[in-house]
Amino acid sequence: MMQSFLFEPRKVQATEARLKAIFEAARLGLRGDTLALAAGMMPSEYRQLCQMDPVAEMAEAQGRAYSEMQAATIVDKAIAEGDAKMALDKLKHRHDWQAAQRVQIDVTQQISIVDAMALADKCVAQGLEYNDPVQDAPFKMIAKEDTRARD
Repeated sequence: MMQSFLFEPRKVQATEARLKAIFEAARLGLRGDTLALAAGMMPSEYRQLCQMDPVAEMAEAQGRAYSEMQAATIVDKAIAEGDAKMALDKLKHRHDWQAAQRVQIDVTQQISIVDAMALADKCVAQGLEYNDPVQDAPFKMIAKEDTRARD
């Protein structure tokens, strides 16, 4: 049994309702395929419409501009009311401003290989040992047991 389906090709035109749907989807921040689907079109239809009629792209651009204008108005109102965090965020994100950062490193302890060798020689000469310098700095001298005296 063979079934037939009625097929009617869809017309891709920039009607007022379609342009308004594109504007609203773009205003909400949708892009690409999601914008096309929200505007009631298949993604391929939306791409075709944009190629055929630049008014469709203009509707998308106007929707984005309108949304950005609304957000900027809210930010400016908050800044005017004294919101310091909002002011700093606007400076950082809109005006590429960065707070001054200073890093100061002060190294006062110096390592002297000559001093370390002299300490090691002194310990060997006196029969003393010293702790691991990684664990106990500066070196602490510890008397080494004289095992020869017990023998």
